[in-house]
Amino acid sequence: MNAHSKTDLRELSYAEAIREAMDIAMAADERVILMGEDIGVYGGAFGVTGDLVEKYGTDRVMDTPISELGGAGVAVGAALTGLRPIFEFQFSDFATLGMEQIVNQAAKIRYMLGGAVSVPLVMRFPSGSGTGAAAQHSQSLEAWTAHVPGLKVVQPSTPADAKGLLLAALEDPDPVMIYEHKILYKMKGPVPEGYYTTPIGTAAIVREGKDLTIVATAIMVHKALDAAVKLAAEGIDAEVIDLRTVRPLDRETVLSSVRKTGRLICVYEAVKTLGVGAEVSAMVAESDAFDFLDAPIVRLGGAECPIPYNPELEKAVVPQVPDILEAARNIAKGRV
Repeated sequence: MNAHSKTDLRELSYAEAIREAMDIAMAADERVILMGEDIGVYGGAFGVTGDLVEKYGTDRVMDTPISELGGAGVAVGAALTGLRPIFEFQFSDFATLGMEQIVNQAAKIRYMLGGAVSVPLVMRFPSGSGTGAAAQHSQSLEAWTAHVPGLKVVQPSTPADAKGLLLAALEDPDPVMIYEHKILYKMKGPVPEGYYTTPIGTAAIVREGKDLTIVATAIMVHKALDAAVKLAAEGIDAEVIDLRTVRPLDRETVLSSVRKTGRLICVYEAVKTLGVGAEVSAMVAESDAFDFLDAPIVRLGGAECPIPYNPELEKAVVPQVPDILEAARNIAKGRV
């Protein structure tokens, strides 16, 4: 992120930061358009687009029909014509209906046409559990799209990065998928004024430590930080890395940290099997950092089941602070 003085930082919510990024981009470039279901007068399923339709009109803030496949296809076509569309899915789960356009079209057209065209498309996915929205509206599916060459995938965990990564995505010539955890929309934090970008592909060390490394994504970054404070009181110094970008992964930041601490815990909300933590673990195991490990790598991911509606069960199937504490204590004391 570009350097900013303390005087140009304000407290904005995660949702407000995203809306400000879209506003800045739309004011600067008429090619930037917004598309999605109920993003106009209604302001978006989570109120993120707000009143942008009043400022820029329905030609640039377009409500799409209730067809994710159709809407995604129009967004891909718009990008191919030179526009810079930002397409919002009401829930990340609904992107499953548009995967043909995302995976077979957006991700591959530049390659199949030998680089003659690009697809400068940004897609926004409200994702994650914690709202009582049950199995079809609470998934974390970032590993699906991250598996596809041609797509970049980011997961901002703070308002400042939500703004900076969106603006960076709009500069990118290739499709960028942005997964926004729904619980974070109301979270507030310092956000620089004006235009700036957070580099895609760069992780952030949000807490330095020497005893173990915790690599986390999205809301799990905040749970990892909460756990790190409690661990410090017990004499365990945890380093916390906010991955920020799932594809491409920031190899060197993670590997350097593991070489320093000798221990690694990966924390992510998505189902544990084949999740982001599996890729991070494999990356470490296939590198020279493996020789620095003093304990097995630990993955903390979601349970092997759909997200329940019941609030207590919903909490139980995704990692929580006590789970991170238990894993950290075990790995620091050689119990794994």
